[in-house]
Amino acid sequence: MPQDKLDEKLLFERKYNNYGFKYCPICGSDFVRRELDHKTRLQCSNENCGYIYYHNPTPAAGAMIVDDGKILLVKRAAPPKIGYWCLPAGFMEFDEHPTETTVREIKEETGLDIEIEQIFEIYSGNDDPRTNAVLILYKARIEGGKLSAGDDASEAKFFSFTELPDNIAFVSHRQALKDYVVRFPRSE
Repeated sequence: MPQDKLDEKLLFERKYNNYGFKYCPICGSDFVRRELDHKTRLQCSNENCGYIYYHNPTPAAGAMIVDDGKILLVKRAAPPKIGYWCLPAGFMEFDEHPTETTVREIKEETGLDIEIEQIFEIYSGNDDPRTNAVLILYKARIEGGKLSAGDDASEAKFFSFTELPDNIAFVSHRQALKDYVVRFPRSE
């Protein structure tokens, strides 16, 4: 299915149905639903294997970058929420530390080099049809590069906190923007 034709309703159904997994990735036997740890989980039907699928969230990381009192946002060029604005962030690669993810994602999406100053907050997001996420946001400052949208961003732009776009893609990003204003009322 082409990325621009993803059906969000179908993706949400698959996400909440263990992504449609039916077979054990270790031995290939059927999964069965069992009550384990007070939750219904998928477990391998092969008693000699016993693999349990834990339906865990996906870690993501990004940054709150404020320059001259304005916050950097990117416009999404890939599903979900094409054309919506969000904080520059993305899913962690298997071998990355969250700070590495943040630096990489900012460079890919905005063309900017950053210095991470501190952790800002950690959010849980479940409104993405692809997966539930644990979003680790850092406070960062620009160290170099040239602002230019790239990767899965069609635009990168600084906004005043009083003139944010109405179409912010994810609940966790909207909450982070509100939290920033509360913690830093005069926004740097």
